Amino acid sequence: MVERQRVRSGSPYEPAVGFSRAVRVGERVLVAGTGPVQPDGSCPPDATAQAERIMEIITAALAEAGARPEEVVRSRMLLTHAEDADAVGEVHRAHLGAAAPAATMAVVAGLADPRWRVEIEVEAVIGAT
Repeated sequence: MVERQRVRSGSPYEPAVGFSRAVRVGERVLVAGTGPVQPDGSCPPDATAQAERIMEIITAALAEAGARPEEVVRSRMLLTHAEDADAVGEVHRAHLGAAAPAATMAVVAGLADPRWRVEIEVEAVIGAT
């Protein structure tokens, strides 16, 4: 039987919705869709700052599960404004460019919090560098 490790980030959505920030099963780490929430519940106003905050949260979750950004094999970026694509793409490249994961970027009608301009999720395989 493969062990499941759950990573919590302290997001208020985790207990309310019933999910983990990340789950490790074997060598696979799945990081849930992550919004740009600061510890005090605030949210940066622009897409670049939001994407940077998201990557801080994702990097911490990966580390707690024993993975590194270089081991990310899949990413998904959800944007509420198409004009943010270049800014979010630049942050993605800065943090995950070495991994060059299979990536999806989509424009959606909205996210869980109307302040959010971006949400990102990733999948990693430990040892996949």
